[in-house]
Parts: sequence; C-alpha cells; structure tokens
Amino acid sequence: MTSAANRTATAATEAILAVVRNHGGRATPAKRILVAVLLASPGHRSAEDIAAAVRAQAPDVALTTIYRNLEELERLSLVDKTRTDHGPATYHLAAVAHGHLVCGHCGSMTEVPGELFADLTATAYQQYGFIIEPRRFAAVGRCAGCATRSPASE
Repeated sequence: MTSAANRTATAATEAILAVVRNHGGRATPAKRILVAVLLASPGHRSAEDIAAAVRAQAPDVALTTIYRNLEELERLSLVDKTRTDHGPATYHLAAVAHGHLVCGHCGSMTEVPGELFADLTATAYQQYGFIIEPRRFAAVGRCAGCATRSPASE
C-alpha cells in the first residue's frame, strides 16, 4: 500500500471509529483491525471470512467478539448485513443505497442500484405500510448463467 493510500485507509478507519465513540462505544484494538479488514476488502464477506482476516493479524480475537463488533457497526449503520437463502449472511461497509440479486441456484450475488427496487418500495409502503430498506434487500431468482443452463422449474 502506498503512503497516500495508507493515510486514506487510516483516516477512514478513524472516521468510522469516531462514530463508534460518539455513540458511546469503544475503539478497541480488535474493532480497529475489523474496520481495517472491511476497508481493505470491499464487497460482501461472511463473518467467518472476516474473522479469518482479523485473526491473521490478531489470532486471539474470538469469533464472538467479531460478531459483536459487526452487530454494533450494523446498528450504527456503518456496516450492512445481507441475508440470503443461499449461504451465510454477508457484511460490507455501508455505501450508497443498493440492493442485491441473488441466484438461488449457484448463490452468486450481484449489487444493483437501489433505484431498481423503487416501484416495489413505493408499492410496499403505499399498500402495506411496509418500508423496504434497499441496501439490505435481496431478490432471489436465477442469474443469467443458471437461467440458460437449467429450466426455471427446477
């Protein structure tokens, strides 16, 4: 990592930890490493994958500590947790609103702009009073590759 990139990553880590402190949390060494791991690997990762990366730097950090820290960061809207029918929940740093298209056949996940679900979001609210959070929304179906390889009735 270049010196400028390192400064940017450090500044981003400090900004995230400042939000934690402003909400009464502590900026522990384990949390600092977790945030650095999330910053270094954009995209969706399971808690176990994140734990492996954290433990590569700090082998004594317990999995329960990682889960607690992820839950705290999610509660503060710093991390998004995406649950799907296929595989474990995944985590990633919160970003602009987006949804997920998840293939129920192969498990691939594609991020799509939150606007893709705008009509569904509006209808769910207008007709049912239900608020969809696009950044946590996953539509399950079949990806293009699986759709061409196998019939939809499977």
